[in-house]
Amino acid sequence: MFQKILVANRGEIAVRIIRSCMYMGIKTVAVYSEVDKDSLHVQLADESVCIGGAKSSESYLNMENIISAAIHTGSEAIHPGFGFLSENPAFAELCETCGIVFIGPKSHTISLMGNKSKAREMMIQAGVPVVPGSEGSVKDLNEGKAIAEKITYPVLIKASAGGGGRGMRIAFKKEDFSTAFETAKTEAKNAFGDQTMYIEKYIENPKHIEVQVLCDKYGNVLHLGERDCSIQRRNQKVIEEAPSLISKSLRDKMTDVAIKACKHVQYENAGTIEFLVSNNEFYFIEMNTRIQVEHPVTEMITQIDIISEQIKIAAGEKLVMKQNDIHFHGHSIECRINAENPKNQFRPSPGDLHLFHMPSGPGVRFDSFIYSGSKILPHYDSMIGKMIVHGKNRDEAIKKMQAALEELVVQGIQTNQSFLYLILHEPCYLKGDFDTSFIESHLESLLEYDEHE
Repeated sequence: MFQKILVANRGEIAVRIIRSCMYMGIKTVAVYSEVDKDSLHVQLADESVCIGGAKSSESYLNMENIISAAIHTGSEAIHPGFGFLSENPAFAELCETCGIVFIGPKSHTISLMGNKSKAREMMIQAGVPVVPGSEGSVKDLNEGKAIAEKITYPVLIKASAGGGGRGMRIAFKKEDFSTAFETAKTEAKNAFGDQTMYIEKYIENPKHIEVQVLCDKYGNVLHLGERDCSIQRRNQKVIEEAPSLISKSLRDKMTDVAIKACKHVQYENAGTIEFLVSNNEFYFIEMNTRIQVEHPVTEMITQIDIISEQIKIAAGEKLVMKQNDIHFHGHSIECRINAENPKNQFRPSPGDLHLFHMPSGPGVRFDSFIYSGSKILPHYDSMIGKMIVHGKNRDEAIKKMQAALEELVVQGIQTNQSFLYLILHEPCYLKGDFDTSFIESHLESLLEYDEHE
């Protein structure tokens, strides 16, 4: 087992990784930008190294500085968390070249599955159902128009290297296509440095269901069930829960397909296979070759520490569990707490956090990096924490989340706390009658709260 791991991230995921390392008796190294010197992950780690300025490009995306910090501190492995360099094949390859273990899949696998058009081709070869669309990347606008006509409108134009909802546009009719294609292409180039595009049939109002997998270096593949991530705003997940409300037969088919996909690409470490579900049919959309933001809901219903399993797999250990050893208990829900103002088009709300009170109690967990007196910086993602609850069933989990959101106190900045609270009281959500269009279709009522309540 590793003696020392460098955590190449910040915020709540860096804290989460450091905690698992603590439980395992592994020393940790935090890296931080100049403005993050007082961040919680820096205080919790055994060692810390400043790797650059406030801009992500100068620090958390600076591969050379991170590798230098790992070598200087004698770190044997790097955990990238999510975001930043977590799905960057060049960084994984650089780690491999320097003799540092990258806690994740091999660089060639990240490259293969991180490119959405290539991943789609691989899944077709594996017999995995995919959304009708281009066989690979689209070379230009005219080819894109021809494909759109063939699969019929509406269509979804997506960046091959995309993620987080960027580089993505919908064309509902052919008159919309040119503008949507060029806009998505420009956004993809600016966000990812890659303007390769592909096209899919746009499945209207589906559910977004994903399957968590664990794969070791010896060909053993397990699934840890599925999560429903349908409550989204502009393709960004807001609330996730496990298990989803799909039928057992559909669940069994999806988890079987997820295992088949992993074996086909010889996947290693933790990953997530994402599907769209509509009319009792499901379609592969992408694979995330990293830990997911929403992994805690799976941990809550399985009692498996996924971060620890990642570390063990990277260290060369075999999975000690068999599929029959994994049991699912109760229901879990996660709400992403963001420093933002929903009433002002969800504009980020950085600033000084004057007072913070974290809810607690049986089945209540709050993953975060904030504390009273900490600063919420404008340079990074607006998510400041994740509220996770577990109940014996969905109704109990909802009641616990409602109570936890009532108890949470974050003063000094604006958050989406009231917005989330109203989602948890919407009749359609309570009945489980929702899909990816939920927030858009209920937005007006979800914003009907007093900013001072």
